[in-house]
Amino acid sequence: MTEQDSATPRFDLSTIDFDAVYSGDGPMMGDITFERPPWDIDGPQPVVVACEQAGKFTGEVLDIGSGAGGNAIALAQRGYSVTGVDGSAPAVRLASDRAAQRGVNVRFIVADATRLDGIEQQFDTVLDSALYHCLPPDTRAAYSASIHRVTNPGAQLHIFCFADVEEGAIPMPLTVSKNDLRGNLAPHWDITEIALEQYVTAVPVDIAREEFAKLNPAVDPARITIGSDEQGRALLPVWHLEATRK
Repeated sequence: MTEQDSATPRFDLSTIDFDAVYSGDGPMMGDITFERPPWDIDGPQPVVVACEQAGKFTGEVLDIGSGAGGNAIALAQRGYSVTGVDGSAPAVRLASDRAAQRGVNVRFIVADATRLDGIEQQFDTVLDSALYHCLPPDTRAAYSASIHRVTNPGAQLHIFCFADVEEGAIPMPLTVSKNDLRGNLAPHWDITEIALEQYVTAVPVDIAREEFAKLNPAVDPARITIGSDEQGRALLPVWHLEATRK
């Protein structure tokens, strides 16, 4: 496992237009366009399901960066009181519509994850399913403090973010190192484990290889080794950070 070197092409996270992605009004960034948000599998992430089944969710749940609502809806169906927060209004509308269609009660809110304005201390578990790596690095410390403020003593945190493993060939700055996680989370959270997992995308594996090749023009496409699940969807390496609120 290594940090991607400084020669790797970079792009600015601020260029990702999440509103356009969720509303279908434009490309995600540059000329890269997907038919749907590449992380929207219209259901919960298998790694999140496994985490819940292992008894690692309790009490009031905050799904931060809830996107299209797949994880939040699934957790609510399992009996949890869930609040989903996302910075994209189109994402919140989509998630709210899906919850209503499925007869599930989830509160979805538009809010900045680094501030969570108007949200009070109430949560016992925080789920971050692919938000952290989308935050500009200079905002991640504020994010850590923000989720600390709205959680109860002893709250549990689960972050799934793109891992800086060479074989994944995910471009910087979308990948995150263990040192980044420790540096930003440790002031407010006791980290118990950072383990490597696989994250399911909605993108067929062959298309995923093509799109990551565009983002990594200096990388030999043969080095972009992306796995797939039984449905042919691309699997990407993520860190699963588990922590307890200080």
